[in-house]
Amino acid sequence: MRFRTSPRVLTVVGPTAAGKSALSIALAHELGGEVVNADSMQLYRGMDIGTAKLTVAEREGVPHHLLDIWDVRVAAAVAEYQRLARAAIDDILSRGRVPLLVGGSGLYIRAVLEDFDFPGTDAAIRSRLESEMSETGLESLYSRLQALDPAAASKILPTNGRRVVRALEVIELTGRPFTASLPDPKPVYDTLQIGVDRDTEALDERIGQRVDLMWSAGLIDEVRGLDGIRDGLTASRALGYQQALAQIDGTLSEEEAKADTVRGTRRFVRRQRSWFRRDPAVTWLDGAAPTLVADALALAG
Repeated sequence: MRFRTSPRVLTVVGPTAAGKSALSIALAHELGGEVVNADSMQLYRGMDIGTAKLTVAEREGVPHHLLDIWDVRVAAAVAEYQRLARAAIDDILSRGRVPLLVGGSGLYIRAVLEDFDFPGTDAAIRSRLESEMSETGLESLYSRLQALDPAAASKILPTNGRRVVRALEVIELTGRPFTASLPDPKPVYDTLQIGVDRDTEALDERIGQRVDLMWSAGLIDEVRGLDGIRDGLTASRALGYQQALAQIDGTLSEEEAKADTVRGTRRFVRRQRSWFRRDPAVTWLDGAAPTLVADALALAG
């Protein structure tokens, strides 16, 4: 493949609710940048409130790429995202602008920044695994993944049926652990990676506030208006959306749905931290620091 080594691509990564979006807007204004979304759920049209997607006004005139590109019925595909994101980055660079790859979906970011080819697929294997998930439940498939590839299981949420099925599909196709299919890092772009995080207690509080805001801003009405979301293997499992559907169905009360979303988001944050903190290329900044923007600009040179 063609490797790009210059000019630099900036990434802003880190856990949910740490302040990535606000920093990316500030950096874009200062550096002449454009944002490329790397939040897997913000790729979906209509999933706005529950993903904390910036409104047009909140984007402050900064161009954003790869928002609202998929229908909620579409299962997320990292390989397709990789293709689209690299095309967006190359277009931004060709116009003399600075690409800012922003989000908390670690695999998506790695797929863009590194020489990352994905194992093939087998429709028959995937269909069989999905049927098994529908018939016996996700828990049994997740237990199988834990036995076959504990390292992969530790990185995948037990509720993420799409990724559990994909991991088991790759294991069956290749005869190797899913984690063995992930190559050693080989950069595609010259990249500066900035990580944004906050004190755990403060971040937990922000998550609780965000979930309260999601419900007060109309998440339930948003979900009711998302035609086909129940058919979407990825979208229907998204944090907040899964719980909203359960509230609509009457299996959870509003308070139970909100509490479950908070718990799930906090678990997800721990996994995000685990993923990003392993990468020595990420330079970490305190999302609560009054000098956050200045500190990030100093790194960008």
